Amino acid sequence: MSQAFAITASRIFDGHTFHKDAALLVESGRVKAILHKADLPTGVPWQDAGDALIAPGFIDLQVNGGGGVLFNNDPTVSGIRTICEAHARYGTTALMVTLITDAPEIKREAIAAGEATAKAGEPGYLGLHLEGPHLSIARKGTHDPALIRAMTETDLDYLVAQAQRFGIPMITVAPESVAPDQVKRLVKAGYRVSLGHTDTTCAGVEAYVEAGATLVTHLFNAMSPLGNREPGLVGAALTSPALHCGLIADGFHVDPVTMKIALAAKTGPAHIFLVTDAMSTIGTDQTGFDLNGRAVYRRDGRLTLADGTLAGADIDMLSCVRYVHEKLDQPLEEALRMASLYPAEAIGASSKGSLAAGQDADFVVLGSDLDIHATWIAGTCVFAAGTEPKRAFA
Repeated sequence: MSQAFAITASRIFDGHTFHKDAALLVESGRVKAILHKADLPTGVPWQDAGDALIAPGFIDLQVNGGGGVLFNNDPTVSGIRTICEAHARYGTTALMVTLITDAPEIKREAIAAGEATAKAGEPGYLGLHLEGPHLSIARKGTHDPALIRAMTETDLDYLVAQAQRFGIPMITVAPESVAPDQVKRLVKAGYRVSLGHTDTTCAGVEAYVEAGATLVTHLFNAMSPLGNREPGLVGAALTSPALHCGLIADGFHVDPVTMKIALAAKTGPAHIFLVTDAMSTIGTDQTGFDLNGRAVYRRDGRLTLADGTLAGADIDMLSCVRYVHEKLDQPLEEALRMASLYPAEAIGASSKGSLAAGQDADFVVLGSDLDIHATWIAGTCVFAAGTEPKRAFA
């Protein structure tokens, strides 16, 4: 959509501040300006969202599935498209499709699908987050221990060769399985390296930060905890100004008191940002699914293996925003930043995360109860409540 148009609303949050009785002016898929309603140029078509709130679209850096598709089980372009469509219905305008630890041939299929999706310009697709297999068995979580292994030079050469082909590349690794020099090569190739599924010491993290690691995967979960004599990865994450930390705010993965402590303690300029760690159940009535040949059960908002181990999350990003605002008592603007601005900063997605002039016109329209009214990607409405998606999708 190249013609300029505007959407007016009682409030617009640009990622930093609120604007009252404002208009979002969009042209050629990007934000042109935020103006007062009275200052809209003559002749520009506009629509009124009434008492709604317009805010930057949500960015999710850890999405395993949605719409009935688990990426590990369907590493295809159509699988990625279904996942993007499912999460757009909950305000997510950009996401990293995540591949959990799996066999090498599945990784190759996933990367090929990511490359084809990036070339096609699929709305909502940012890149791939490779979560494993180079993790620690001691902190495996739901990852299959039979598939976890140390990174070899052959693995590293393959990853480096693929780095620029499938959108933004992100990888979660554990110091037990990956050396600092290997992290340096990954970072040089363009990967955003995240530390997770590890039992490393706090002091042990320093070499990986120096090597270029800048993120921590699902803070508190599957990592060495904050102890009185050993601060672990949690302690390093909260005190390092360089480590951006993903947080699953569903009330199951991390206790709300612990989340409040972390938010109060985190040292900047890196921030804690929201991730869903969502599985295939989002947007469906599925009661379970299969992961690496193991059954995952959906009960009471939780996804677990038969032994009770949490297996991803059954939550969307809008619900995470609500939880942070309503249960953790964070100001609405901070909850929104945790879902948009902060994850964009964490991966260097400089055109996303805010509604400043020149940014991608990715935004959500929310009601007074933080219910979803519409989701827009690059200036096109891809979802409107009460309707089927107004497809920007092929």
